[in-house]
Amino acid sequence: MKPPPLPASTKVPSRPWISPLQYRSPTRAAPSPPPPPPSSPPPRYVDHPDLARLIASSQSGQRALDLFNAAAEQRGFSHTAATFSALLIRLARARLPSAATAVLRRAASAPCRFLEPHFLPLLRLLPPDHALTLLRLLPSLLRRSRVSHKALAVCLDRLVSSRCPGVLADLIADLRDPRNKYLPTPNTCVYNILIKHYVKSGDSETAFRVLDEMRVYACGDVSPDLVTYSTLIGGLSRAGKMQEAFQLFEEMIEKDHIVPDQLTYNVIIGGFCRLGQVEKARTLFGFMRKNDCEPNAFNYATLMNGHCRKGEVDNAKQVFEEMRTAGVEPDAVSYTALIGCLCRHGSVDEGIDLVMEMREKGCKADVVTYNLLIEGLCKDGRMVEAMDLLGRVPLEGVQLNVASYRIVMNSLFSRGEMEKAVGLLGLMLGRGFLPHYAASNTLLIGLCDVGRVADATVALYGLAKVGFMPEASCWEKLIEAVCRDRKLRRSVELLDVLITEG
Repeated sequence: MKPPPLPASTKVPSRPWISPLQYRSPTRAAPSPPPPPPSSPPPRYVDHPDLARLIASSQSGQRALDLFNAAAEQRGFSHTAATFSALLIRLARARLPSAATAVLRRAASAPCRFLEPHFLPLLRLLPPDHALTLLRLLPSLLRRSRVSHKALAVCLDRLVSSRCPGVLADLIADLRDPRNKYLPTPNTCVYNILIKHYVKSGDSETAFRVLDEMRVYACGDVSPDLVTYSTLIGGLSRAGKMQEAFQLFEEMIEKDHIVPDQLTYNVIIGGFCRLGQVEKARTLFGFMRKNDCEPNAFNYATLMNGHCRKGEVDNAKQVFEEMRTAGVEPDAVSYTALIGCLCRHGSVDEGIDLVMEMREKGCKADVVTYNLLIEGLCKDGRMVEAMDLLGRVPLEGVQLNVASYRIVMNSLFSRGEMEKAVGLLGLMLGRGFLPHYAASNTLLIGLCDVGRVADATVALYGLAKVGFMPEASCWEKLIEAVCRDRKLRRSVELLDVLITEG
């Protein structure tokens, strides 16, 4: 039975319909608004030590510059030499020399007091032209009339070590110009750097003119020393002019009364050994001892290398034993010299024994030592052992280089062991090394020649991921082999790679 209808006077007035999902009971209290977020604390005042640390550890040069500028907006804050120095070094390390030069010009008008140590690291970090600009700005930055000999030497050495002859020539011209007002008169250190520059560039005539100038200008700050003579003797020795080198060596002792050290002796010993005159090098050992200068491990290693050049393995081993008898403990350099000699002349097992001896004595073999072993094993055809070294040595903490893998790869090619070469390629790519461009093409062509088309395709894809693109003749070989193998889909994929990468 239906309920009776409501009287007309009691009908509920019409209201817009509300979904039950949106309806809220009128008896339920409305939720209170969320509390306002707590007010952020005022920014902390950054002092100078904290700012210098923040700038030094900033992720980018721009971030360091932003921090530097933001700190200057603090009330009562002014930058110090330490904050300027931190910013300049950070910009130089970020390779932003133009920004660093702009900050330097700003620093020149700042009221803070700078010291030379604030700028010496910067002279070593900036590009050559900017380093010279800084050197010329130093008097105004340091409130001096001229830069110091140390700053001049640091900048000059930086320019000599770089390959910017034009900038170096500008500084040398300033140095030679008596009218310049920012450089001091050269001292022995500055002259030695100049001599190193001329020797390095093969201009021995000018280098000896600098030596004559040092002798003419001889005073408390200028006189030829052991570094001067060692640099000149080294240049003559490397040029094969051993007669002139030895005459200068004798002149150093007799005329200037300078006693040679083990390094200077080693320059002469190395020069004689390079010319195959090992007996003269041996004679120097007796001369050293007679003059109370005992040969060190480096001297013995140089002599061993001299015997190795002549294929005199027994003589090299004899020098090694003489070193031990003299109480000189072999180091990694002397061990490596003998190991190289043994491995090059077919005595790889003796070389391996020496590496084991090094390990027992706590003398760590490096990548040079292991490359000699790997090369010796490959020369003897012991490819399994060579590849075992490649796989094992990095796990023992020795970082091999790309040459380590390429030695084995080339040997595998020469022996036609393409399957092992593919395995080695995977190991190389997995460790971030790439074969020679020519070797990669040779590998792909060699795999096609022996019918290993699938391996060639996989190898190509692996090489392409690291940016390798085969040469045209290699592509032709690959496409021909794929088509001949009736694998047209792979042929199309290879062409797609060519188009995409090309």
